[in-house]
Amino acid sequence: MLESDSAARVSIRAKGERVTSALTFAEANRAVLRARLAGRITAQQQRAALLTLQLFARRCHVVSVTETILAQAGRPFPVEPIRTLDAIHLATAGTLAEQPAFVTIVTRDARIRKNASALGHPVE
Repeated sequence: MLESDSAARVSIRAKGERVTSALTFAEANRAVLRARLAGRITAQQQRAALLTLQLFARRCHVVSVTETILAQAGRPFPVEPIRTLDAIHLATAGTLAEQPAFVTIVTRDARIRKNASALGHPVE
């Protein structure tokens, strides 16, 4: 396990409300499927990963991808280029609080980290 994986798990399990985009689960399910088809994980590991995702989903408030979020995602970000799906995640975070400092972004992606910081979000 990577150190950043451990840090992310601690952050995800910390006190506070967990909020994520509905996009998270589509991306995660696709990643697990790709890993299984590529032989990087076993069928048992795939089942375990999918169960973990289901548990995480039950612990989260899941935000739908709305037209407003898509419009925000289409606008320039402080650090370009940024991938479309990453822009959707950041746009979703932007809808959660009037002040970005109240929404902590948990990510391993450097582009998301840079943009989230530039937008005023704490990043873990």
